[in-house]
Amino acid sequence: MSERVAKSEVVVIFGGRSSEYDVSAASAASVVTHLDRARYEVVPLRITPEGEWAVGDRAPAGQYSAQDLIRLTPAPGAPVRHTVADALHAMASADVVLPVLHGPYGEDGLLQGFLETTDIPYVGSRVLACSTGMDKDVTKRLLAAAGLPVAASVVLTGTESSVSPQDRERLGLPVFVKPATAGSSMGVSKVVDWDELPKAIAVARELDTKVLVEEAVVGREIDVALLEFPDGQVKAGPALEISVGADRTFFDHTAKYADHTTRFDIPAKLEEDDAERLRALALNVFTTLDCRGLLRVDFFLRESGELVVNEINTFPGMTAASQFPQVWQVGGLDYSALLDVLIETALAGRPAEATAPPVPTAAG
Repeated sequence: MSERVAKSEVVVIFGGRSSEYDVSAASAASVVTHLDRARYEVVPLRITPEGEWAVGDRAPAGQYSAQDLIRLTPAPGAPVRHTVADALHAMASADVVLPVLHGPYGEDGLLQGFLETTDIPYVGSRVLACSTGMDKDVTKRLLAAAGLPVAASVVLTGTESSVSPQDRERLGLPVFVKPATAGSSMGVSKVVDWDELPKAIAVARELDTKVLVEEAVVGREIDVALLEFPDGQVKAGPALEISVGADRTFFDHTAKYADHTTRFDIPAKLEEDDAERLRALALNVFTTLDCRGLLRVDFFLRESGELVVNEINTFPGMTAASQFPQVWQVGGLDYSALLDVLIETALAGRPAEATAPPVPTAAG
């Protein structure tokens, strides 16, 4: 008779107090759907927009929507866990926590710090990488200090609502205005006339008091997904190129989540030299920011061949239609296998090999 293999218990945390609550719930629904129940017991844990913690019962195998997960947390008849102290027991008894949280109060190092303090294993980058990676300004400063190419920008804090004539000349038009710590392109505006700037800043300030005014880089938009394996190797999946519909001027929130004309080409049609430079630069970003587990690096490739790091995402969107799972599907890992790697790497607890070159998949 075959020996029964003990299952690992995985707590999937989702929701949160950020503007990306709905995106997080959608990502978590895909994660819970694709976790292999032959290997894992899955417990959903929702942080409400008000900051309450609701622990659900174990989720059996099945197809889940975001609303399904919300109904499960708490499960019918179960008491609501109103504080992190109540939820701590569920997390502490698990083998690993999978924090499927996007934006502040979850992707920014606050939750990771708590998990570190309580010695609970979790998927993804540690406190420093999460906190610096969440702030676009800090990310750009660190990458620039390491000699990596980033777009020119101006940071506005406090009540600042304009940029100097010198900076206007340096940045040119158009510019993009974005909150420093929001994701999913929320609060981002394209400004084609300086008279539009105050309104764009006001939109960004609805999400963050710190605002970036950034030059518009003309070029192809290419993403590289990096994945750390349990042995410490970091591999780059095949590059992904984003193409938006003719009625959109950039890859905004609607284009990401609601516009069926948005297209992802995987692998991107690139010269091998460009593909190799993208992989090498993406790995450099990974090691410069001291990331762990996974990272998506978004680039612009100018016509001149120059690469520019646009943004990074320490926990990218994880719906089945999101860039990160799609890249690895083409790269040879289906969604369930991708989750296996993330969990096994978290449990291995090994640091990434900072000096190792990225290992491209066959499709890369």
